[in-house]
Amino acid sequence: MTAVLYVEGGGNGKALRLECRKGFAQFIARAGLEGRMPRIVASGSRQNAFNDFCHALRDQRNARVPLLLVDSEGPVAVNTGAWAHLLQRDGWNRPDGAAEESAHLMVQCMEAWFLADRESLASFFGQGFNRNALPRRLNIEAIPKNDVLAGLKNATRQYRPKGEYGKAQHSFSILAETDPDHVLNNSPRARMLVDALLATIE
Repeated sequence: MTAVLYVEGGGNGKALRLECRKGFAQFIARAGLEGRMPRIVASGSRQNAFNDFCHALRDQRNARVPLLLVDSEGPVAVNTGAWAHLLQRDGWNRPDGAAEESAHLMVQCMEAWFLADRESLASFFGQGFNRNALPRRLNIEAIPKNDVLAGLKNATRQYRPKGEYGKAQHSFSILAETDPDHVLNNSPRARMLVDALLATIE
């Protein structure tokens, strides 16, 4: 048995969705799933990701286990499951047929993962990158989403030729270069995602 991972990201354009799939595929492969990869679907918006996930659950022809991955968009209370968080924030009830381990969160957004591997981030942007502008809190899941994004923009504001950080321009290329070990050691929710993928494939 293997999995299909429905990911928030990629917007509405075909090219950006391809970049999204490639970025997540490289990250997940390096996290220990090379040769046992899930299929990755870049759904665009978080609502589209949820809708795609629900459709896959209802499709009796689907022989793969669907999983959902979206930004938490805010802090997640201690001992709160992903579905409980998504019900409170988005009004999404856990669909029939979905397990507790079917939903996963990037806390508080995907870009928080970059802060777990600041060396790769600095290497990606090169000379002129101001790492002192990044949030200093070590617990990446506790950094508010707005602070993560503002920190990335401030760290790259004076940088050329890549320019100021932009999700469409940079995020999935950075993800592909981010060391999963650093992320998994600093983000319990990311660790839960990888463990669920490994358990599904095994």
